[in-house]
Amino acid sequence: MKRFSSSKRAVNNVVKGEIKWELRPGGMLVQKRDMGDASSGPMIKIKVSHGSFHHDITVPAQSTFGDLKKVLVQETGLEPKEQRLLFQGKEKDDEECLHMVGVKDMSKVVLLEDPASKERKLEEMKRNQSVLKACEEVAKVRAEVVQLSDKVNALEGIVHGGTKVDEKELLGLTELLMVQLLQLDTIEANGEAKVQRRAE
Repeated sequence: MKRFSSSKRAVNNVVKGEIKWELRPGGMLVQKRDMGDASSGPMIKIKVSHGSFHHDITVPAQSTFGDLKKVLVQETGLEPKEQRLLFQGKEKDDEECLHMVGVKDMSKVVLLEDPASKERKLEEMKRNQSVLKACEEVAKVRAEVVQLSDKVNALEGIVHGGTKVDEKELLGLTELLMVQLLQLDTIEANGEAKVQRRAE
């Protein structure tokens, strides 16, 4: 006979003859339910509170909190690993069954976004904003260079026409182009903005 630890994880595919077993959150070893059994059972409506939003979710009564998280992905856009579900003030594990902890029709569950996931999203937003800012700065330099290139083309036309150009005018234009080059060098850029800066 196999010994089972009293962990909250379900023991998958433990077979004794033809019967599959699982370990329930309370530590009780019971016959494993098929997912088909859960979905064909009675349905319950759960009120899920997520910040200022409220979602009415209908799931089979035999579902786990992990199953509920999968349904909430569509409603909230949060992946299951980014979700924390609380029922009666306590966070619930994915393997815990709704009906085993007392979740009934019209019960209330609180959804919190995992703080680590929130921080990752904030960091990503900051990176995206810095890339956007760098792209805007590169675009400003590009606009200035386009104006200066028109002046360069005009001077080239004058020189090719045989007319002598004042040296001060050439030096002034060169200086303006160097200023734009220095401006490009001061732009801190990553990703797409770095590519644009290099191209410029």
